[in-house]
Amino acid sequence: MNGEALEQTIQRVIASGPFAATWESLKGYTVPAWYEDGKFGIFIHWGPYAVPAFDNEWYPRNMYLKDSVAYKHHLATYGPQTTFGYKDFLPLFKAEHFDPDAWATLFQRAGAKYVVPVAEHHDGFAMYDCSFTRWNAVKMGPRRDVLGELAAAIRRQGLTFGLSYHRAEHWWFLNGGKDIPSDVQDPRYADFYGPAQIDPANHPPDTAFLGDWLARLIELVEQYQPQLVYFDWWIEQPGFQSYLSRFAAYYYNRAAQWNQGVVINYKQGDFKDRHAFAEGSAVYDIERGQLSEILPRFWQSDTSILRNSWCHVASPDYKTVPELIGNLVDIVSKNGALLLNIGPRADGTIPEQDAEMLRSIGRWLSVNGEAIYASRPWKVFGEGPTRMANGSFTDASKREFTSQDIRFTTRGETLYATFLAWPDNGSVVITSLAEQTGLYPASILKVELLGSDEPLSWVRDAAGLRVELLAARPCEYAGVLKITA
Repeated sequence: MNGEALEQTIQRVIASGPFAATWESLKGYTVPAWYEDGKFGIFIHWGPYAVPAFDNEWYPRNMYLKDSVAYKHHLATYGPQTTFGYKDFLPLFKAEHFDPDAWATLFQRAGAKYVVPVAEHHDGFAMYDCSFTRWNAVKMGPRRDVLGELAAAIRRQGLTFGLSYHRAEHWWFLNGGKDIPSDVQDPRYADFYGPAQIDPANHPPDTAFLGDWLARLIELVEQYQPQLVYFDWWIEQPGFQSYLSRFAAYYYNRAAQWNQGVVINYKQGDFKDRHAFAEGSAVYDIERGQLSEILPRFWQSDTSILRNSWCHVASPDYKTVPELIGNLVDIVSKNGALLLNIGPRADGTIPEQDAEMLRSIGRWLSVNGEAIYASRPWKVFGEGPTRMANGSFTDASKREFTSQDIRFTTRGETLYATFLAWPDNGSVVITSLAEQTGLYPASILKVELLGSDEPLSWVRDAAGLRVELLAARPCEYAGVLKITA
């Protein structure tokens, strides 16, 4: 589809639906129930960068940045960037053991409700059947429509399919290759390495790049009908604004035709004075971070199972399952959802430690999911000594939650209090439920421990609600008290 035909199609869809391409109109967007109730999703960073399995998913960029760790590793391992560039990883990206149904089964067992694979990362390699480039997973590397196969498998498990689209950053991502002798300067590969703009701050994306960015995005929507589209931070550049509002109107109107609830995720990144989307027109996402208080609007935190990478690397630095469950509960208590990333190997297998961590989360949710799925925030998010920093990139250091860290959620009139570690002395005290606080003025009729049928001993007084727990724990990690008035 050429530019003129694409524009006509966009205008026709916008004219036929409830949303106009204005921020005022787009503020009428409503978050779909599947998302607000689902709370937990899986992110997947998988592409040719899994072949070197070194540094992180920015290896395609860093391998061209002189004196970087990745640059030195590349020279020592693969040779000069003139003879072995990023493109030369593609034949090694075979995905020979990729089993989308096995992946989707794992995600379902993890308790996830939606799955978001990366359709195209900053590197410019399309993990789907893209008509705009030869550099895609159908024609090179796996020689399979990875995204399409995953979408079908995810839906077969009853999960919601979304995708992530990072092409905006491709305007400058490979620019290091222009500062050193490299294949980025070879015109034969210009259609892969892209503009590689040396000075993107002073040379913003031109209309040709922006038009191509939008055309690929429209094709993704039409071809795979994702119910979530996640954008990385660089779409906050002013040049994207009119393209974003037109895309949102197009996407929301197509969703109305399909009778589907859809989501757009956007972030605030380095550009502190602006957002890519008007408040209320899409769902705000915080990368590798959380919020310190409840946000009235539904939001999302996305983070990786690893501290040091979003993709598979040979030297992973894993978070712990208690930390991930604590983060999930904390986020949900503040009206959010967690999108947790894994990185498969280049051969298409998911590392066993990743898989077992996901299964552990799933086992916990199978006992305690009542306090997570379809829940809503309470009057306060919780109590306890462990406080979350507000904003992005705050989860680098390990968090150790205590039994005094309590997080609240509700379903109807039922209150859930999740204690984020099991107490050594066998009792939990919830000070927010003290009689004089006024937060919970009703009389408590019943206190139960999810996963157990045994009655609990409890007392409520001026110090709070004290609950004596059972010797046998119904689950690992955090426990949940169900409180009925």
